[in-house]
Amino acid sequence: MRQSQLATKTLREAPKDEQSVNAILLTRAGFIDKLAAGVYSYLPLGLRVLRKIENIIREEMLAADGQEILMPVMHPRENWEQTGRWENFEALIKLKIAGEKDFALGPTHEEVVAPLAKKFVFSYKDLPAYLFQIQTKFRDEPRAKSGLLRTREFLMKDLYSFHASAQDLDNYYQKMTTVYFKIFERCGLRDKTYLTLASGGTFSQFSHEFQTVCEAGEDTIFICQNCKNLAINSEIKNATPACPACSGMEFAKAKTAEVGNIFKLGTKYSAPFDLKFKDRDGREKNVIMGCYGVGPTRLMGTIVEISHDDKGIIWPESVAPFKYHLLALGENAEIKKAADELYEKLTAQRVEPLYDDRELSAGEKFAEADLIGIPHRLVISEKTLKENSVEIKKRNKKEAKLIKISEL
Repeated sequence: MRQSQLATKTLREAPKDEQSVNAILLTRAGFIDKLAAGVYSYLPLGLRVLRKIENIIREEMLAADGQEILMPVMHPRENWEQTGRWENFEALIKLKIAGEKDFALGPTHEEVVAPLAKKFVFSYKDLPAYLFQIQTKFRDEPRAKSGLLRTREFLMKDLYSFHASAQDLDNYYQKMTTVYFKIFERCGLRDKTYLTLASGGTFSQFSHEFQTVCEAGEDTIFICQNCKNLAINSEIKNATPACPACSGMEFAKAKTAEVGNIFKLGTKYSAPFDLKFKDRDGREKNVIMGCYGVGPTRLMGTIVEISHDDKGIIWPESVAPFKYHLLALGENAEIKKAADELYEKLTAQRVEPLYDDRELSAGEKFAEADLIGIPHRLVISEKTLKENSVEIKKRNKKEAKLIKISEL
């Protein structure tokens, strides 16, 4: 993409109504735009990042035997009354359709996926089954803040698993724990993300969260200093004095952002909808369920929170909007010709360049490139052309080097 054709602009100043690093940098760099508290538009650069995060998640879900579906955002009141959550789910956004029908804007999809599964799960032969979606969610969040970390409208990947036995659920639950760490590794968050015991378990003592160490986060966890593989959420720390993984007693306190969670639901949502199957002996049993959530939009905000400097964002290559940021410096026609040719070659090779072909000073171009945070900066100037070269610099390194254009 030529930057002269990019629909959005960068901002010199931080937006006055944002405090978090991710909201400030993503807004200044032209990735997002705030419509209202907790509600954002994703602009061309931001949507490219979001789609890359989604695709990483999608690839890992498909590799874990998930089948992708797309469920409605609008849920009939009756479904939520059936589970007792119409009155008890605090963040539920309710609305009337045609003046009389009550609906909820989906904050989660158990009330939709359980009756859906009832239409094709009849026998043990139909199990296990794994359905996932990447869908917009809505929550009446009383404290929308911290940019993309706490919003009222957000993207969520939720996978629901259906099992004939608790043991089968346990096996898949362990598998998904590994899969989630693959997602965080590919997004550049693995080293700062911990499997964390939390409350909310319905079929077991605990649920599990994936918490990323981050100063803007609103959670507090205690990381086991013996195994360093498990953490405990502060809300249950008093009830869990020792690490369940290694019995260690020494913990380090950290502020974190929750980037994912997994739950053993058991029959909590299958029973209200009479979601049953016949076992090998012909006996009817309730289907056992699990659910596994990770938020692409929150991941995007968390990546920026832990991967930036005083100049701007530093995107991991796997989720960056482009791989290369090509800058043409100077008004010389030879420079423009060489930069145009390099842009066309890179584009033909599908390596995703953003080409700054605008008539701006070198300082302005360098400042914008650092703010936007694309992993590799390429510069063509009078100096580099004398060497038939291009200057290449990684966003997270200070040193630049010349490389022959033909080698690039």
